[in-house]
Amino acid sequence: MLEAKFVRENPERVDAAMKARNSTWDVQEFLALDTKRRALIAQVEELQAKRNAASKNIGALMQQGKKDEAEAAKAEVAELKGSISSLEQEMKEIDDATTHLLATGPNIPDESVPVGREENENVEIKKWGTPRTFDFEPLAHWDLGPALNMIDFDRGVKLAGSSFVVLGGRGAQLERALINFMLDTHADAGFKEWWPPSLANGDTLYGTGQLPKFEDDLYKTADEGLYLIPTAEVQLTNLHRDEVLEGEQLPLRYTAFTSCFREEAGAAGRDTRGLIRLHQFDKVEMVKFARPEESFDELESMTIQAEKILELLELPYRRIVLCTGDMGFGAAKTYDIEVWLPSYNNYKEISSCSNCVDFQARRASIKYREPQNFKGSRFVHTLNGSGLAVGRTFAAILENYQQADGTVVVPEVLRPYLRGLEVIEPE
Repeated sequence: MLEAKFVRENPERVDAAMKARNSTWDVQEFLALDTKRRALIAQVEELQAKRNAASKNIGALMQQGKKDEAEAAKAEVAELKGSISSLEQEMKEIDDATTHLLATGPNIPDESVPVGREENENVEIKKWGTPRTFDFEPLAHWDLGPALNMIDFDRGVKLAGSSFVVLGGRGAQLERALINFMLDTHADAGFKEWWPPSLANGDTLYGTGQLPKFEDDLYKTADEGLYLIPTAEVQLTNLHRDEVLEGEQLPLRYTAFTSCFREEAGAAGRDTRGLIRLHQFDKVEMVKFARPEESFDELESMTIQAEKILELLELPYRRIVLCTGDMGFGAAKTYDIEVWLPSYNNYKEISSCSNCVDFQARRASIKYREPQNFKGSRFVHTLNGSGLAVGRTFAAILENYQQADGTVVVPEVLRPYLRGLEVIEPE
């Protein structure tokens, strides 16, 4: 959430940031509401002073036997109370409007983020590995998976509808192997593993910024008002909602596997084949809580941790830094990691690692204290990153490790998770 004080004191900077992000968020609307609120506060304080003086005078008038004047003072107090109540109601409405406006404004990009309007203005900063050259016509994972009896798209549609999938046999085993491999790798790097609920309440989704702006992308239960989570980031970040952490604990590093659920309301027609864009998908997530002065170093190390998964799997990838117009709502800076997919003859996003600075912590009221350095508490910085999207990793393995006879070599690092299996053959 944007800080009212910051917007009030830096309207030109905020306006420039919104334009850089292609956002229609209106700084002038906030300033107008803020000016009106301040004027109402002054009016209320003035009327309260008059009411207090009149109330104090009633007793004195009664003691002096000035009953008529005392009754007049009582009438004045009653009138002032009514006026104050009316102004306070108006002020509440303005407060609600201001809070809603601040809650729908995106984060301010960090100064290191390149300015750009679209994804083609993102900046590539690293490449690892060399895309494989095939001496045969490679298959896309949406053809290879069914041929190996690993992926069943038709039964996914039968069971749930379009953009759902069923994995069977070696497919289910590979999915589980990837999840365990990713979690083990992150745990070895000092990330604490969690197993959170797949449903979250509105306060939880507000805390990380999915509500109110992105409600159309969420699945919601009819009666309880709960939502299926779009990412484990939601639950991991909100573990410390309304808490004050001890500074010596920071940084906290968390990881979790969850299934994720997204309506993908704004993604119609994109990546309609295969495992790239589904309504339900598996993901291993990383979340960090860090001191403000350390959070960008933690972003670098988190991104390297996600890249480590791909390097161990020996999958070619590249890292890009997103431009201002392509960043997510809550991010101040984002790196995307893209894996090479032969079916696209291009790189495809497999992880997004972001520093949200104090944007989420302000919404969720997550603070930390270090009494030896400053009084009171400050908002912590939160970070999140995919480590990795499991289905996309599954697809990348099938496509990059396929052989001319239609079989798929199992990456060496995964073989212990598949009971030593070296090659996936048709069942």
